[in-house]
Formats: sequence, structure tokens, C-alpha cells
Amino acid sequence: MIVQIRRAAEADHAAIARIVLPTIRAGETYALDRGLSEVDALAYWMGADRETYVAEQEGIVIGTYYLRANQGGGGAHVANCGFMTDRAASGRGVARSMAAHALDRARACGFAAMQFNFVVITNVRAIRLWESLGFAVVGRLPGAFRHPIHGCVDALVMFRTL
Repeated sequence: MIVQIRRAAEADHAAIARIVLPTIRAGETYALDRGLSEVDALAYWMGADRETYVAEQEGIVIGTYYLRANQGGGGAHVANCGFMTDRAASGRGVARSMAAHALDRARACGFAAMQFNFVVITNVRAIRLWESLGFAVVGRLPGAFRHPIHGCVDALVMFRTL
């Protein structure tokens, strides 16, 4: 599958909302308010402190990610990202393509490392992907995420140098 990744534009807002809102509403992978409005969800995903990208196949947006500094000041050399894939495109390598792009982009921006602050332990596909790309679990937050099906579950902090 050929996936094109490009910087998101205002014209992509509806497509991004179509991807991020169901994930937020499901409440299984992101520590965001499940009732977040579309306006607030887009403001979060497209925030001024991040670069937002979309993944397209045949002109249809099937995934999105953002890249930003994980912290300010003394932590600004470590990148952070968020990734979401259209459920219909799940399992087709979209997340892996976006992750490879994000790692390249983070290096180009001068980041020295990348950190995921809160990977929900039940998100086994994401954990498997990050580990395959060289991320290590450097922390475990016991019961830190209230999963709508499984109750309180752990979240992982994952890290790799670039």
C-alpha cells in the first residue's frame, strides 16, 4: 500500500475529525475527555505547539499524527507524537508509515529523542509497533488509565534516542 504523508491543512479538518473523534469517544487509548467537542478536539490535534500531518491513500485521508516537543525548556530536545488511524485502514501499515515519517521529521527538526508519555497497556498493537521501532518501556504507571471496558489499567512511558 502506498501512503503519502503531508502536512495537514485547514481543508483537512473534516477528515481529521472523522478519524480522531471516534477514537476519543471510544476512550480506550487517549487520556482525553470522551465528550470533547469537534472544535476542541481539532484545537488539541492541530495546536500551535505542534506540526500535524495526514496520511493519504488515493487522495483519502486515512491517518493523522502530530509532532511536538515533549516538554519546554530543558526537555525541548525530546519529541512527542500522537497517532490515529482511520478504523477502516487499521492493520494496513498506516501507523508504521506515519511513525517512520515522524522519526525522520523529528531528526530533521533537531530532536535527540522521542518519548510517548502514556501508552495504555491494552493498546497492544501500538506497543508492539513502538517496540519494533526501537522504543523501550522506561516506566510503568500503575492503574493510571481508566479504561471504559477493563477499568483501571497501567500506562507505559516509552522512549528511544534518535
